[in-house]
Order: sequence, then C-alpha cells, then structure tokens
Amino acid sequence: MTRQEGSTPLLEFRDINTHYGAVHILKDVNLAIYPGELVCLLGGNASGKSTTLKTLLGMVKPTSGEVVLDGEVVNDKPTSYRVERGVTMVPENRRLFKRLSVKENLELGAYLRDDKEGIEADLERIFSMFPRVKERLTQKAGTLSGGEQQMVAMGRALMARPRVLLMDEPSMGLAPALVQTNFELIEQIHQEGIAIFMVEQNANMALSIADRGWVLQTGKVVLDNTAEALLADPDLRRSYLGQAD
Repeated sequence: MTRQEGSTPLLEFRDINTHYGAVHILKDVNLAIYPGELVCLLGGNASGKSTTLKTLLGMVKPTSGEVVLDGEVVNDKPTSYRVERGVTMVPENRRLFKRLSVKENLELGAYLRDDKEGIEADLERIFSMFPRVKERLTQKAGTLSGGEQQMVAMGRALMARPRVLLMDEPSMGLAPALVQTNFELIEQIHQEGIAIFMVEQNANMALSIADRGWVLQTGKVVLDNTAEALLADPDLRRSYLGQAD
C-alpha cells in the first residue's frame, strides 16, 4: 500500500538538528512518513539512524527544527503522548522482558489502552499472524529463539494499535535463514495499512519491500528517492550493496 496523492504526512521532520552535548548528530534533516507506506532509512554506523528514531519517538529532543505528528508540533510531548497517538517502535535486539511470559510481554504493548474487548480481539489477530507466538504463550520470553522473539516484539508493538510502526534494525541478530521470513512478516503488517518506518543495515532486503527510502551519511540525508530508484542508484550500490557499476 502506497501513499495517496495529496495526503498529509503522519509523521515528519522539518529541518531537524540534534546534538549530544557538543556533537552534532542530525543536520537539517527533513523526512515525511505518509499513511500506509513503507519507508526505510539506510546508512552506516554512526550515521544518525538510531538518533532519528529516538527523536521521532520523543526519547531525544532536537536542538532545532520540528517533529510533527498529524500536523501537530510535538517537540515537547513525551513518548507516551506519541504512543497514544499511534507511534510505536520495535526496538533493536527486540528488548523483551525476558523473565515475563510471552503473553505478559504482548499485554505490555497495550498498557495505555483500557478497551478490554479490543485488546482480546487484537491478541487473536496477532495469533493469526504469528501462530508460533500462540504456541509459546506461557513460555518465558528469554527462552525463545531470535526469530520467535522478533515475532513477539512485533506483536507487542501491534498491541498499541499503531498508525506508524518504527523498526530499529529488525534483521539484526537473526540467522540468515530467518531474515527472509522476517521481511515477509513486515510486509504482512504493511499490507494491513500500517505505515512502517524501518532503519535497517540490510539495504537490499529493505529496499526490496519498501516504497521509498532515505540514506543518511554523518547526519545528513544524501539520497532520497523511491526504493526502485535507490536500488538502481550506482552510489548506493557501491556504498551499501557492495556492487560495482
């Protein structure tokens, strides 16, 4: 599902600058995530990818510029405010509560909700998407395989009923055989109409399912195009796909 012409961004950066102390991390970054599209952010280590996610979610406050959610500037709004309005993240390395059961981890995703029937319905929807998760409900999350933990982390995020799902390196730490399955699950979530903003090192896989993409280099957006055009871009192929012209 791609964005409709004339639609308004769900979430955007307007001339964002972010510092950690004296270190200038993000430099005049402009991004826009539209309803129903899947976009990815690529870049090497220390390019500013994780800071971008933390700034979108409110974990880091920009030095200047505006973070805009549904037309509202939310620079001073906490993470919980943004989650309530439909922004949720699947963090790097899943970050499950390993001593809690799978079911308890899923329920934590709905901690800002009080619609019991809706929560139960969403649990059933997640079980239909991830049958393996249902089989592991009573197990401690720390006993699951990496692929199973990724499914639980995605399920937990979906329990918040997101309109925009932020994903931080979803393929990190997964066995190569599971990476393809993981991206198929991300596509499945996308097909439900949820916008996805994915930070990912695996440029080839990310662009193969994305609508659009950006490339960050030392805190600046150096490429911004459709996924198809980026896959064909010689600079990107050299730098991130390991391919010669």
